[in-house]
Amino acid sequence: MKLFNTETRTKEELIPAEDQQIRLYTCGPTVYNYAHIGNFRTYVFEDLLRRTLKFLGFKVTQAMNITDIDDKTIRGALAEKVSLQTFTDRYTGAFFQDLETLSIEKVEHYPHATHFIPQMIEIIEGLLTQGIAYRGADNSVYYAIQKFPSYGRLSHLHLDDLKTGASERALADEYDKEHAADFVLWKAYDPERDGQIFWESPFGKGRPGWHIECSAMAMHLLGKTIDIHVGGVDNMFPHHENEIAQSEAFTHQRFVRYWLHAEHLLVDHKKMSKSLGNFYTLRDLLAKGYTGPQVRYLLLQTHYRTQLNFTFAGLDAAAKSLERLGDFILRLRQITSMKNSGEALPHLKKAHQLFTEALTDDLNISPALAALFDLVREINILCDADKVGKEEAHKTLYLLEQFDQVLAVLPLKPITEDIPQELQQLLAEREKARAAKDWKTADKSRDQILASGYLIEDTPSGARLKKRSS
Repeated sequence: MKLFNTETRTKEELIPAEDQQIRLYTCGPTVYNYAHIGNFRTYVFEDLLRRTLKFLGFKVTQAMNITDIDDKTIRGALAEKVSLQTFTDRYTGAFFQDLETLSIEKVEHYPHATHFIPQMIEIIEGLLTQGIAYRGADNSVYYAIQKFPSYGRLSHLHLDDLKTGASERALADEYDKEHAADFVLWKAYDPERDGQIFWESPFGKGRPGWHIECSAMAMHLLGKTIDIHVGGVDNMFPHHENEIAQSEAFTHQRFVRYWLHAEHLLVDHKKMSKSLGNFYTLRDLLAKGYTGPQVRYLLLQTHYRTQLNFTFAGLDAAAKSLERLGDFILRLRQITSMKNSGEALPHLKKAHQLFTEALTDDLNISPALAALFDLVREINILCDADKVGKEEAHKTLYLLEQFDQVLAVLPLKPITEDIPQELQQLLAEREKARAAKDWKTADKSRDQILASGYLIEDTPSGARLKKRSS
């Protein structure tokens, strides 16, 4: 497998530090609000990477952090006059519900920043001892970026070209890339800013800066050197740059071997913002009648290093694509013929090869999906010619199940499981009435079914219900 390493700006063969074991750290949410679809573009990409690694035979140990202590979470808790945990628990719970809706696989570790304060303090103490960190006039602890010569190597920003120094130093967790600050490792307690939210430390009351949190959690759970670190392109600088600086200065070892970054999501070619009225959470899309698989398909179908332009037309097209796949799967399940021509098997082999080759080329999802839809077209042609028997249909379904270990969008669950029992009963009554030429009763059942948002389709094996497209 080859992946584009942000640090080297080249595709590199993925060689784990040990055997087939991949230690993967992925940036998770800051739980101060509901995650938006731009966030989920990154989380779906991270899930695609994880699933692909497993599909290829790698063993994955993954940590996804939950940032429950930073400027935003503190402001939110103080504004609502509740404890930090009460405030963040609400959005943490919502986040996990959203992950389930999007079929994002559960990972091995979900570390909360507030659970790793001792590990953060240990790193800060080590950096102070080495003279790489220092106490500021405000009693906060800062990292001196001038003492880390390779600072900027991930983002390819040269330290000499950036405005640096004490005059530019700020307590903010995030700052503009034109103003590289000696970033804060430990924020001294300020009662007006922090209320009653603080921790005791050798440096006095306060709380950790945002950047130190990920270093502590990643190294504690995955080791001093991890294989892959993933996040959105907006995290590259300063967050990931600062992670490298503080981690490597502390351990004197390489922190990350492969860095991967997902590009931004745009809405109608514009940056998503509440002021423009184009800001959407997953819940907003579900409220409009879209489903988790439809949203997931839209978010994964564009290569992760390309900006994704979200439109509702695109989401409708994703829904149509999944509908086409659902019809294909149903057609395969209805094949009862025992005549197997053998003509399907070469198409299955080719599809598997092309699908795998695409994913091993830096998760090149477009040709992977093309291989899937080419397979659908070829097998449908054979079905039309009555050249696919039950055994070949089962082999095709099995291959689709393998593909779905990566994609997690295919409607492989029998469709009757999704249809309410009362509608299935109405369909049975309609068929019984038609057989008895009781057209009035048949039409009444049909109208009730249509009013419930379903269509009746006649197939060679009998009538079936199908949810009407939105």
